[in-house]
Amino acid sequence: MVKTSKKDQLLKLCTAAMLAALICVGTIVIVIPTPFGGNINLGDCFILAGAWILGPIYGAAAGAVGSAIADLFSGYALYAPATFIIKGLIGLLAALIANGIAAKAPKLKSLGYVIGALAGEAVMILGYFVFEATVAGYGITGAAANIPYNAVQGVCGMVFGVALIHIAHKTKLLTKL
Repeated sequence: MVKTSKKDQLLKLCTAAMLAALICVGTIVIVIPTPFGGNINLGDCFILAGAWILGPIYGAAAGAVGSAIADLFSGYALYAPATFIIKGLIGLLAALIANGIAAKAPKLKSLGYVIGALAGEAVMILGYFVFEATVAGYGITGAAANIPYNAVQGVCGMVFGVALIHIAHKTKLLTKL
């Protein structure tokens, strides 16, 4: 395990805080409503890219906090605790899987991003289905009706997240972090 300095930890913490703010704004600004009160937004693409940049712990924390705050600001307080867990899991899984694949086969780094994003977004779809069917009270039928919308949310997050991380690599943006 590589030991990081306090300066590096502080930089990661500050970057995670800024990323949480970006995730919150990305979730709130572009909103396409779904029938049961959810929405499709760009928050997931920032969760994924942020997790790949910051790693599983700081990336998951940024995704969890930024997304839950967006729910609170948007009037979806009921969803905030579930969102905190679900969106945190997206970042955690995406980073763990992508980092694991890149460590074993560096040439497959891009494939790691795609597989990590698929796993994270699958957890998002399942997580919101379970939450909506139980806690939110939609029942299985009502929660199932939101699966296509959550799937579109996941696909948008994956496509834009993978594109964003590739742009960050190509522009050498990540060398500054």
